[in-house]
Amino acid sequence: MAGSRKNGEYKQMQATPEKYSWYDVPGDVKQLLILASDNWGDSTESERYVNEALAKAEDHLDVLVGAYRYFFYKNKSDIALQIAHKVIDKITREENLPSDWERLKPILLDRKNEPQIRLYINAYAATGFLLARQGKLEEAKLVTERVKECDHNRESCATTIFEVLTRPPEEDDD
Repeated sequence: MAGSRKNGEYKQMQATPEKYSWYDVPGDVKQLLILASDNWGDSTESERYVNEALAKAEDHLDVLVGAYRYFFYKNKSDIALQIAHKVIDKITREENLPSDWERLKPILLDRKNEPQIRLYINAYAATGFLLARQGKLEEAKLVTERVKECDHNRESCATTIFEVLTRPPEEDDD
C-alpha cells in the first residue's frame, strides 16, 4: 500500500503503473498488482488480485517475489513458503545451481552481489523465517544456519532467527 504520513494523519496515495515502471511485467499483470496494493486493507480482494497476477504471469520472477512477500506480510505462511520455494527453484534452474549445500555455498559466497543470487539468498532466508513461524524449528535452524554462513553483513533476518532458535534455555527471558 502506498501512502504517506503527515501531521499524524495517514493519507493513502494511489499506486500508478508509471510509479512502478521498473517492474518488468506485462501491463495487465502490473495493474493487478497495483490493485492488490490499493486494496491491501481488504485481504479477500487484494489476495484475489495477487492470485490473478500469479495466474497470468505464471513463473515471472518479479511477480513470484511480490507474491511471497504479500503472503508473508498477510501472515499466510503456507502460501508464502510455497511461493518462496518457487523463487528458489526458478533461480536454481536459471543459474544452474547445484542442490548440494557444500557445492552451492561457495557459489553463493562468490556471487552474492549478483541480483539473482541475492534474490536466492533472500528467498532462502525467508523460508527459514517462515519455517520457524510454522513451528518447523529443526528445518528453520538448518536453513538459517546456511544463510548465516553467506550473510556476513546480516542483510537478512537469518542470523537473528538462527540465534533465537539456538539460544540456550537459560538465556531466555522470563
